[in-house]
Amino acid sequence: MRRPATSTRATPPRPLPPLRMLRIGGSGPEDVVVDAAGRVLTGTADGRIRRITLPGPRGGARVEEIARTGGRPLGLETLPDGRLLVCDAERGLLRITPENGGVTRGRTEVLVGSVAGAPLKFCSNVTAAADGTLYFTASSLRYGLRDWQADIVEHSGTGRLLRLRPGDGEPEVLLDDLQFANGVALAADESYVAVAETGAYRLIRLWLTGPRSGARDTLTDDLPGFPDNLSRSADGTFWTALAAPRTAPLEWLHRAPAAVRRGAAAAATRLRVPPRRVARLIGVDAGGRITHDLGRHGTGYRMITSVYEHEGTLVLGSLLEPGIALCELPPSPA
Repeated sequence: MRRPATSTRATPPRPLPPLRMLRIGGSGPEDVVVDAAGRVLTGTADGRIRRITLPGPRGGARVEEIARTGGRPLGLETLPDGRLLVCDAERGLLRITPENGGVTRGRTEVLVGSVAGAPLKFCSNVTAAADGTLYFTASSLRYGLRDWQADIVEHSGTGRLLRLRPGDGEPEVLLDDLQFANGVALAADESYVAVAETGAYRLIRLWLTGPRSGARDTLTDDLPGFPDNLSRSADGTFWTALAAPRTAPLEWLHRAPAAVRRGAAAAATRLRVPPRRVARLIGVDAGGRITHDLGRHGTGYRMITSVYEHEGTLVLGSLLEPGIALCELPPSPA
């Protein structure tokens, strides 16, 4: 696969502006998206989907519950008709119709609950093409969300990118053997789909149109941490949050024999490593060039897993924190 010339591995990030947390009444807003009305949507550990009207000059924030999945929602994607796609780590790929007014629960449909007869395990992130085709990831065939650290340690390489075409009942596997497949986003012209391969510290892409259709290559690699969810801004920038920095012991372990990695993974299910208080956000253009590299040490907002750009503000989500975080988007360097 092609290796881009750019790398942030040895380059210090630019300062990330101070973060302001907005509590939302639930913990673990793992992914964040913004709807057509400028409201933030996120799912929390209790299975609820919450919609947040951000504070403005005329009032404070408003938090509404619009649905309950009955599982653990992760990646989200808004649809043009107002419905919401949800990757649920326990139930699969869902589609939610929010209640009018956002009063109580919305209607939930299971679009994909199994693949080739096996339950869809650890559905992670989803994006929708203009024609209604859905691209989504499953992070691991061996471990569920609770034991995600074990998959990273074992380096199992069992992640997948899948596609569901309109009218099809059965999804197709486009890519497999991925190192913890995670965030997914389409290029602005839908010529390729980008995937965060978390355990390999890189973003890969699968070409969908043109002479390279069906080919896989690397968008950007050698990242200084684990890329999580992906979002695409209005100018075509792919944003990803690095959920944790790289460490030398883990990289050594990834080169160790499979039996050693499996033993370490078993230990990881019992001894959960607390997240470091560091934040790092990466912006990548359509050609793989890193346009934004923002970081902050000692932050009180831990394990950032998602970032969404909206009108000069970065909206952040976390697997652990009791709310979303907001910060200003600094101008791009010359």
